Amino acid sequence: MAVGGYNRLWMTDQAPREARFELHGRSYHVPSRPVVAVCIDGCADEYLDHAIQRGRMPQTARLAERGFRTLVRGALPSFTNVNNASICTGVPPSVHGIAGNFFLDPEAGEAVMMNDARYLRVDTILAAAQRAGRRVAVVSAKDKLRTLLGKDLDAPMFSAEKAAETDLAGYGIPDCEALVGRPAPPIYSGGASIWAMEAGAALLEHDLADFVYVTLSDYVQHKHAPDAPEALDFYAGLDAAIGRYLARNAVVGITADHGMNAKTDATGRPNVVWVEEVLAESFGAGACTVVCTITDPYVVHHGALGGFVNVHVHTGDVEEVAARLRGVEGILEVWDREAAGAKLELPTDRIGDLVVLGDRSHALGRTREAHDLGKLGDVPLRSHGSRYEELVPLLTSEPLPESWRGWANADPRSFDLFPLLCAEVKA
Repeated sequence: MAVGGYNRLWMTDQAPREARFELHGRSYHVPSRPVVAVCIDGCADEYLDHAIQRGRMPQTARLAERGFRTLVRGALPSFTNVNNASICTGVPPSVHGIAGNFFLDPEAGEAVMMNDARYLRVDTILAAAQRAGRRVAVVSAKDKLRTLLGKDLDAPMFSAEKAAETDLAGYGIPDCEALVGRPAPPIYSGGASIWAMEAGAALLEHDLADFVYVTLSDYVQHKHAPDAPEALDFYAGLDAAIGRYLARNAVVGITADHGMNAKTDATGRPNVVWVEEVLAESFGAGACTVVCTITDPYVVHHGALGGFVNVHVHTGDVEEVAARLRGVEGILEVWDREAAGAKLELPTDRIGDLVVLGDRSHALGRTREAHDLGKLGDVPLRSHGSRYEELVPLLTSEPLPESWRGWANADPRSFDLFPLLCAEVKA
């Protein structure tokens, strides 16, 4: 379909207008300019540093110079679904209910993906903005986030992963590849994220949306360190799309869902604590079940090995199990259900009897047989989930509003992004 077809479907011949709404105890004053929020999946701040210092992200460098850049805490566990849900609701997991990519559903009695919008317990900022009159759109690299974030939305929502399948009824857009001007690359590539960024720009340029959320894939960060040529090329591609957002006079905000660290020993081999094996040796086979909450459909990224697991204790004393795990090299923290709810801001009905976090250089898994390390290919294991991947960058195209000065010096969070973008900005 020609681009003009899209304009006949959605174009209103009106500039974006201001909108106000309240959600989850926070006030939103959406500016009259277009608003674009970007979640660069897996973007530890080092990736931006290396790319900017080498001149590969000139648009992003100018954005930060004219606007604002800082480090913020994400939500734990430092996984994709958890943090995208927090960014799009403005609240922690204890409120929105998404506790991982994967969890043991007590109602179903089995471990399932947390990809469906029915698991979200609260309204999203996206749906509230649409109700207030803004033309919302969601573009994701991974299709799982399109389905998760689509709660109560009647808007263009599509992913790079399923770009070839889009239709007006199911995705709110008849042919997103025609909109972007090229087919979407495979999901196991950095190109899928660059395509998603270009799709966000095309929505603005053809006046199809004025309140856009773009969320990417961390394939590149799982495979390459911040100074690797492949990572630098990838961030240069993202930068070109950021320049297109700025050219549309958009209020732009950028953050990440989590950082990324190598989980390897000195020889480059995976550093993994096989948590269920440790517990079986001490308490017997079947005494405990470990759920790796990083688990999702994208096994090539991480092989379901991350820095955070749930432990469900079937027989024995929970505190004895906790004490055993606290003595294991590579494990940084062990919390019981109630403590995890209070200290880590988690929904207590969707976590284990214990939650376990790894240290900077170790990943956590179930058993050797439960994970296929061959899926990782010939690159070192890089993953996330623990506190060591909790700190992420946040950038906005506008200077920090005066009323937010105290926020920057207190405990800024990644899920403050939309409230910040919908604060006091230039007309």
